[in-house]
This record gives sequence, C-alpha cells and structure tokens, in this order.
Amino acid sequence: MKIIITGSLGHISKPLTEELVQKGHAVTVISSKSEKEKEIEELGATAAIGSLEDVDFLIKIFNGADAVYSMVPPANYLDHNLDLLAYYHNLGNNYAQAISHSGVKRLVNLSTFGGDLEKGNGILRGAHDVEEILNKLPEDIAITHVRPTSFFYNLYAYTNMIKEAGLIAANYGADDVIPWVSPFDIAVVVAEELLVPSTGRKARYIASEELTGSETAAILGAAIGKPDLKWIIVPDEQVQSSLEGIGMNPEIAAGMVEMYGSLHSGLLAEDYYRNKPAATGNVKLTDFAKEFAAAFNK
Repeated sequence: MKIIITGSLGHISKPLTEELVQKGHAVTVISSKSEKEKEIEELGATAAIGSLEDVDFLIKIFNGADAVYSMVPPANYLDHNLDLLAYYHNLGNNYAQAISHSGVKRLVNLSTFGGDLEKGNGILRGAHDVEEILNKLPEDIAITHVRPTSFFYNLYAYTNMIKEAGLIAANYGADDVIPWVSPFDIAVVVAEELLVPSTGRKARYIASEELTGSETAAILGAAIGKPDLKWIIVPDEQVQSSLEGIGMNPEIAAGMVEMYGSLHSGLLAEDYYRNKPAATGNVKLTDFAKEFAAAFNK
C-alpha cells in the first residue's frame, strides 16, 4: 500500500513509520522540517517536506495514496496570541479538502478520548471539532477516529513539581482511575486500522493500563527513589495559577483545567468505558517509569 503519515517523526509517527516500512508498504512522511529528511529516508520512507497549512501541498502528496494518517501537531501553549480552536479548525479543514480533492478513500485520524464531547472537555474540544469536520466528507471515504487516553509522557510535566515539592498535585488523580497509554501502543492500533479494509465511520479507543493517580505516583516514585511519592488533588484555581505562572496562555490554561476536571468528574472517560478496547496495549507504566527515571535523574 501507499500510505501517507503526518506528524513527522513524532512519538507516534516514528514507530508507526517503522512498522509500516517493515511490513513492506510505501510510506511517505510529511514533515515541516527539512532537517528531518535524512532521518525519514534512513527509516526506508520517503520524506515530503512542507506545511500542513498548505492545502495544495497536501493534495499533491495525498494524490494516489491508499490511506492517510492525519494528526494535528501540538501547538505552542505559551503563545498568548494562539487561538487553539481556530488552529484545530484550520488543519481539520485542510485535511478535509486534501482528502476530498486527492481521491483518498481511507483515513485514520488521531483524535482523543473526550473526542465525543462538544463541551466540558476543555482543550480537547478542538479534536472533537476535527472529527466533525472530517465526518462531513463523502460516505465512501472510510474514516476511523483513533481515541487514545492520557499519554504516559504527559507525566514529564510533573518533574519539577516532584523535585521541588516532593509530590504530584493536580485537579485530578489521587483515587481517580486514569486510563494511560503509550504512543507505541497507539502506533500499533493506527497501523492495524490503516491496513484493514473499513467502511463508514468509527471510533476506536486505545489504552495501555488503568491506574489511580496514587498507584501512578507509587510506580514513578519507586523508579526515581522516592517510594513515598504522593498524588494529591488541589483546587482548579491553584492549577490555573500554576499554569499561568509558567507562562501558559490563560485561555489554554483554563482549557487544561477543564479537561483534567472532566477526568476527575468522570465525564471525559464515559464514552471510553462504554466502548472499552477488548485488550490493553503491551507497554505498562513500569516500562515508562524507567524512561521517566532516566530523564528525572539527568
């Protein structure tokens, strides 16, 4: 198959590219960074250097492809001029136009749990809107929205807090069950969806392991030599203040607080639990904790 991968060589796109190349498919990886060209080609893929903002570029690259993996790259949350919803809408519309004009009939789109919600999910509203935009494409285009849960690597955000305060404090966690996921397990699911014939529209959830915040803290603590590491819940206002204190766009900080608050209330994961994957992924928090410890102790 001829498959187009967006996301350059990011957390998901790199292992996804490696797996697809290994299985003998012709893979083209889109990256905005020309310095990634050599690394992409060393993996056995073709590099397409250009911008997701350029619809004509996307149409050209998508043309003749059997399948496309689409994702919206992370934005700069420290940019106080960033309109996050507009950013998602723009790229969602670009993907829709490129798919429509290039004749692609199979799309696997990276969304998120909470992607089913049109409100109450904070910054994840953008992913919901992209799903809605893409679902308006003609019915003969098969679309799978892949909905991963909370990424293990988001735990890196608590590194300084653990070093300075000796704990993890957030407006979710503690006794809340958090469905965690590894990007490697996401890549496996995306590859499956790209290679299996499909019709219509569907959403597929991915999780690697379900743990409470306290269980999560205990595993990380054991790995970094802090066996008594605790995860406590603090008020929304404290989290908002903390995020703004590191320079985050206040509107995006509010969206983060709402997102994590919806995880604490159970709203965010309601549809996940209604449509849980039959099996969890192979990567567990104890695996990630080794990487976390190595970075923590640098």
